[in-house]
Amino acid sequence: MSYIGKNIKKIRTIKNLSQAAFAQLFNLARPSVGAYEEGRSEPKIDTLVQIAKHFGVSIDALLTKELTINELYRFDIFKQNYQKGDVLIKVAEPEVPVRLPGDVALVKASEVTAYAHQHNQAEYQQQLPRLELVVPTEKGHVRAFEVTGSEMAPTLPPESTVIATSMDTSQRENLVQGRVYVMVTRQDILIRRLLAVQEAHLLLVAEQPGIAANTVPIAQLQELWEVRGVYNTSLQQPLSLEERLSMLQQVVQNLNQRVEELAKRDS
Repeated sequence: MSYIGKNIKKIRTIKNLSQAAFAQLFNLARPSVGAYEEGRSEPKIDTLVQIAKHFGVSIDALLTKELTINELYRFDIFKQNYQKGDVLIKVAEPEVPVRLPGDVALVKASEVTAYAHQHNQAEYQQQLPRLELVVPTEKGHVRAFEVTGSEMAPTLPPESTVIATSMDTSQRENLVQGRVYVMVTRQDILIRRLLAVQEAHLLLVAEQPGIAANTVPIAQLQELWEVRGVYNTSLQQPLSLEERLSMLQQVVQNLNQRVEELAKRDS
């Protein structure tokens, strides 16, 4: 019998963590924590390793017995031969910041390069500025990214902020043609509309005419986020008919160029 669900619930209670706060510590969806505690599913082995390492317990203990308070707080002082009169001092562990559902980490335009290199470091993530927003949280984690250029205007004008939910980079069947995604590679962050998924590549287009389509290998993605909304402080005038026709012409031109490239490669 596995005790992992009971132990996760006990850890949360003793450490005063909500399910959402516990989930954010280990990059999990909040419903997953509830499923673990109710015995409907169990964490993956890499998640177990992270939990065990973070709270200083063994994986074997997490899975095979109900942890005690002493084990969780690591009260090793009680195992030693202290004499009467000795002073015992319990050093409190640093509190883990509890993030509310609308408390979203913001990746500013000036942080693009740093985020591309340090996105998976928990200490760096905790230093990101926060936004208090009402956001869709039914799936994945939520993050905000500042738009750095005009390539996606007028849909995403410069200095606007997109609100996005995380996606599994290996599940490309969940990608939807026509939606806007944030793609984090080792070098950069790219915000584009998905035109097509071709073998192991994503074909992406900008909104502005004259900008060539981008092809990003799926294997190079470090993170993938689906844009769910945008925050903008400036109102844009609607596009004229000529501008919209020009944008459509550019999309067709990009498609033709890609078809020619594929035809040359296959010949």
